[in-house]
Amino acid sequence: MSSFDVLIIGGGPIGIACGLEAKKRGLTYAILEKGPIVNSLFNYPINMQFFSSSEKLEIDEIPFISKEAKPKRNEALEYYRRIVTSNQLNIKLFEQVHSVVKSATGTFDIETSKGHYTASNVIVATGFYDIPNTIKVKGEDLPKVSHYYKDPHFYASQKLAVVGASNSAIDAALECWRKGAEVTLIIRGPEVGQRVKYWVRPDIINRIEEGSIKAFYNSNVVEIKQDSIIVETPSETVELENDYVLALTGYRPNFKFLESLGVKLSEDGKKLPAYNPDTMETNVSGMYLAGVICGGMETHKWFIENSRIHAPIIMDAIQERIPV
Repeated sequence: MSSFDVLIIGGGPIGIACGLEAKKRGLTYAILEKGPIVNSLFNYPINMQFFSSSEKLEIDEIPFISKEAKPKRNEALEYYRRIVTSNQLNIKLFEQVHSVVKSATGTFDIETSKGHYTASNVIVATGFYDIPNTIKVKGEDLPKVSHYYKDPHFYASQKLAVVGASNSAIDAALECWRKGAEVTLIIRGPEVGQRVKYWVRPDIINRIEEGSIKAFYNSNVVEIKQDSIIVETPSETVELENDYVLALTGYRPNFKFLESLGVKLSEDGKKLPAYNPDTMETNVSGMYLAGVICGGMETHKWFIENSRIHAPIIMDAIQERIPV
């Protein structure tokens, strides 16, 4: 059994930033990641381009050089992978955390799919991409339905319905249309989302206005069938021929896992976790939050560029407890 000053749950960019900061300060640490390095980024669409510029995705002032001002997924994978390998970070991949229990002595006992660890402090940096927001309609469990989008080639020459109005939905609709899919957008609100990337939003609006992509506004999918979908619009309920559905309606953190750790969540629907913004420490002494998980259901509040600061804040707090 290994023991550490700090155990970091989540090997995404912010988990890596926490590992770098712990190493710089001479703290013993380990990063536990249930998948590959930066697992969430690995599962992003193949052609995804970030909203942030490369310098805003940098961690620990390590330069991120990209071909364009807005880097793409493959460049981000290369950047974070090289940080891990060149700094020889102690990261344990494909290792799922099953439980974290605080012992009577104040240390944490961590059980994983591969082992057992103890730690004086725990940082939870698990992001929010693992659990999709479902649309809760009949037929959502059909094989033709996915809450994740990877590659537009798969949908070529198919009738594709894309549910959602955010960046992920709009990117998928445009890419698949350009690869030959017949795309229909189903949008719950009155317009394409205002947070859609500023260079993409005019593109999708133009494609809709010219009739290349069909859009139903103020509409909802009410049922998904094997060869069609039923959509409720403001004026009527229509049944559309359909081969595949991409329900890209957002994602949420693993709140059950947070609650199992003893972290309190707000009861106002936002499920904001309890933590001190000056230290990032939760209501559980010695347990900290880092990254987008701090925002609860408000998953647009925290992202890489504005949560990089969490790593030094947390390590400052931890060092007050652990003499170095």
